[in-house]
Amino acid sequence: MKKAIWMLVLALITILPAVAQKDKRAQTILDAMSKQYKALKSYQAAFTYASVGAGANESYKGDLAVKGSKFHLKLGGQEVFSDGQTMSTYIKESNEVNVQDYEEAANGELNPTQIYTIYKRGFDYRFLKEQKSGGRTLEVIELTPNRQKSPIQTIQISVDKADKSVRNWLIINKDGKRTTYTITKFTPNASVPDAYFLFDKSKYPGVEVVDLR
Repeated sequence: MKKAIWMLVLALITILPAVAQKDKRAQTILDAMSKQYKALKSYQAAFTYASVGAGANESYKGDLAVKGSKFHLKLGGQEVFSDGQTMSTYIKESNEVNVQDYEEAANGELNPTQIYTIYKRGFDYRFLKEQKSGGRTLEVIELTPNRQKSPIQTIQISVDKADKSVRNWLIINKDGKRTTYTITKFTPNASVPDAYFLFDKSKYPGVEVVDLR
């Protein structure tokens, strides 16, 4: 489980948006999705995470809040806080938090504030199909990595045709592992105080602080 939260961030940052300019219909959908999210001042998303195959069988509920360069991610007993300068990773099981300097350039692969702006590299893509889900029409795009060493076989991203929000994505690895993220609630321009993106030691009694700066 210790890696699960980072798997999510990597999926959001390097998997979800990383595509090459191939299929025109898919590119139009992704560009519209990117434009929609970049126009938001902030947002919150509740989601479910499930992973099966290749020895994995786990599921969790999670929550992500983004505001400008700040983010706060919760998943499976772990939390990641970043105010754009410092990143704190709290692990509930050990009641420990790791604190380190946050450098956007160095940590770009762990930056969910960029998930809808860096999608033009790393994958070929094509429009796959339209499908109905929960009263919504979803446009499904299939991504295939053009990096030979990538552990990923394909990714399917489902974008709401009406509001261009991402509703679901499925990652299929070459070893057969299947990881699914499903958005259960999305709140655009959420009212989130800046303090929410800072780790507050007083709210975690007895926490061990490991300062890696």
